[in-house]
Amino acid sequence: MALCHFCELHGPSILFCTQAFHAADPQDVLDGKVKKNSYYPKKRSRSSSTGSASSQSGIANNPKTELCEACRSFQPGQPGFVSSDHEAHISYVSMQYPDQPQLFSIVRNACVRSLSCEVCQGREGPVFFGDDDHGYVFSYTFFIKDSKARGFQRFYSIIVVMMDRIYLLNSWPFIVKNVRTLIGELQTKAVKVYEQEQTATPQRAQRMGQEFFTKDQFFRRRGGGSTYRSMTDLTDDKNLFRYIHMTFTWVLKTGSSRIVEKVLQGPPKEETVVDLDKEEETEEGFIKVETKLKEAETETPPNEEEFLQHIPIEMANPLIVEEPCNDNGPVFTSLQDLRKVFGSLNFHDLAHHVLIGNQIIVRSQHLNTINSLLNILKSILPNGCCKLVPFSEKYQPSWSCNFLGLPPFTGLPPHVIENEQYILLDVLSPDMCPTNSNRLCVTEDSPFHGYGINMTSSQPLPDKGPTILAKIESILDSSHFTPEVVLTYLVCLQEEWMNKVKVVYKYSRTGKRSEDEMEQLLKVLKTEESDQQLLKFWKTGLSSQYRSHLLTSNIGTQS
Repeated sequence: MALCHFCELHGPSILFCTQAFHAADPQDVLDGKVKKNSYYPKKRSRSSSTGSASSQSGIANNPKTELCEACRSFQPGQPGFVSSDHEAHISYVSMQYPDQPQLFSIVRNACVRSLSCEVCQGREGPVFFGDDDHGYVFSYTFFIKDSKARGFQRFYSIIVVMMDRIYLLNSWPFIVKNVRTLIGELQTKAVKVYEQEQTATPQRAQRMGQEFFTKDQFFRRRGGGSTYRSMTDLTDDKNLFRYIHMTFTWVLKTGSSRIVEKVLQGPPKEETVVDLDKEEETEEGFIKVETKLKEAETETPPNEEEFLQHIPIEMANPLIVEEPCNDNGPVFTSLQDLRKVFGSLNFHDLAHHVLIGNQIIVRSQHLNTINSLLNILKSILPNGCCKLVPFSEKYQPSWSCNFLGLPPFTGLPPHVIENEQYILLDVLSPDMCPTNSNRLCVTEDSPFHGYGINMTSSQPLPDKGPTILAKIESILDSSHFTPEVVLTYLVCLQEEWMNKVKVVYKYSRTGKRSEDEMEQLLKVLKTEESDQQLLKFWKTGLSSQYRSHLLTSNIGTQS
């Protein structure tokens, strides 16, 4: 991360830069054995910004030996700044130029482009540019008031250089917000100094009174002294670069921890491909990726506009009530908890409806209860098969959602009752369940004590459910497995059966197949007749990328 300046005498120049140095071996750091060219210091009593960097890291090794005051952040022989994160074994070192020649070349190239050709409209604001060879750059250009400068202002930029384009683009909102805050503070300080100087000696009237410039005055803009002043003079802040070092260090440290990469072992799952299908592509070909900040980074609560931007698509439905009911209701914590509350028989029927794609309708006066129930039932299915409307004022058709939450006593249309395949769950609060006929058999310490359940199905189900249902019930029968283990097992089952669905789908699309040939394939896949509805429904969960790839491969084979 660097601060750059366009000097009227020297052109674009790097003024100040901060970079992170990782310890080559954490154990060497703990033992006090720091390898050569490593800026990570020995452990000290506290981790703070100090001026104890190596003397060679400041201006001593600068490629330019003759610099004006405007191009300097450190005087000759003055050390830089270093801050150490002992937990992560990272040191953040600030100097005028990067220490490595190759990195200096990359930052220098970014500096020249940010102050010359890569600027936004109005010449103030953020831009993005770069390539794989010279790195990718975030650049924010801005002006600082200077009563001695041409046009009464000087041109600066703050740049962030990364080799990872995707990471830099995902960090764009975070970097823009914090860089804009820093620039605002610098400009505010400079404006105060500018107004004081203009009040004491108005430069505009003095310049207009001059008939011509001498050669020396043309370069220096005034006689008797240099006009190329440093940023510390423009802001009247002697500790300015120390503060910039602290700000750059915080941005680099926080920016590196706010987004975490996940290492995938093996090919991506079908759920991952489905999620990629839902991502929005910009006109420039970039993918808009949503990121979640850690709770520790949230310093202030989001305003109304930011809150609305993070509402899920399902919650943006105008039919959904903002405050539909009392949210103090009990919640289901896991699949084991759901089966324990409903009972094994009711859970068997409910899971059967979920697996074959029948619409699940839940009515309750508690929104928390509905959300927890639907979210747990969703874990049984692949992501591509789930269409959720958490809460709606009126019934939504089955083609738009297979999980639906409704207020109590909401009626269903007659054609749905007569023709649609669904299961209706009424979660009855104690005051709505006066008799013991529908009450749940739970202990007194359960949050569902006194609640009742009423299940209504549009049609009876076969006695034997899908094969995967038996496997799910078998792991739930054991009390030795935690909810995390059960969820991992569900993911494995979904992958296994989605692979079977892919084979059946591809086999059926590669030509006309007889019933005998299809039955033979199903036997090879070790599926039974009770799995037919599941395979048919899970085909709808295949990603568009897979369908497109299959169609392309079929065309290539036939040609």
